[in-house]
Amino acid sequence: MKRTAISAIIALSSAACVTVNIYFPAAAAEQAADQIIQDIYGRPKKGDAPEKPPNESGGVDVDTSLGCRVLSFIVPMAFAAQLDIDISSPGIDKLRASMRKRHQALSPFYASGAVGMTATGLLDARDLALVPIARRNALKQLVAEENRDRNALYQGIARENGHLEWESEIRATFAKRWVTNAPRGWWYQDDGGGWKKK
Repeated sequence: MKRTAISAIIALSSAACVTVNIYFPAAAAEQAADQIIQDIYGRPKKGDAPEKPPNESGGVDVDTSLGCRVLSFIVPMAFAAQLDIDISSPGIDKLRASMRKRHQALSPFYASGAVGMTATGLLDARDLALVPIARRNALKQLVAEENRDRNALYQGIARENGHLEWESEIRATFAKRWVTNAPRGWWYQDDGGGWKKK
């Protein structure tokens, strides 16, 4: 009888006091995005370090009640490791190299306002009137290739980290960080889809 009661207490404690949240590590994603974007833009940006996440435990909330303290001796806490974003894979490195090379060709179009950054982390040829007719098709091709690589980058980071469900959050993080890291004078879309000059 005592053994059954102890087993029941342990089972109830384990169900009630340990909550594992595999949350999206926003601060780590911002750091990863900044690292990639600054590499693509070809310049480091000082003084733009993201804030630390409020929950330093990596998203693992542990109740400190007596039952949970007893349970901590029984249940391994391997899941409590700090979450991070992994951006080191051959596929991601290849995308970064392609985007870095293409950036040189896109830079004049950013500066003129012909190309802008969308709210979805992609590019748009926002004002083709600013581009000579002979160069418009080349610009459209550059934008299409860049968007293909950006989509692959967001998917690749999510896949590399084993969380395909993070893709939309990775995309949203990059959308903001592309703008944050961009020089003044470049155009971007706000959340409502309107164009603004940085």
